[in-house]
Amino acid sequence: MASNLRAFGNSPVGPKTTHFWGPVANWGFVAAGLMDMNKPPEMISGNMTAVMCVYSVLFMRFAWMVQPRNYLLLSCHASNEAVQLRQLSRWAKGNGYLSDKKNEASSK
Repeated sequence: MASNLRAFGNSPVGPKTTHFWGPVANWGFVAAGLMDMNKPPEMISGNMTAVMCVYSVLFMRFAWMVQPRNYLLLSCHASNEAVQLRQLSRWAKGNGYLSDKKNEASSK
């Protein structure tokens, strides 16, 4: 156990590198998005949420392409992408962008 912990500590993606601490810090984006799920859709910024979606997609690609591959960063941004897409859909529904076709037909 101690040798595995020592090997991880000294690995190229271990806690002595930015390959570890960058993703750990980025989990804050995921936590903030999850906390915002309880807020009303009117409080969601569509522009900022869209930017966060693009940001997460770009950094998922970066995490996959960088050597050594950073699976912690990839999982962090994949989680953030899921949270932000959910927030974006809540914002779009709240602003009437994703209304049902039958609702539009009945209002005419």
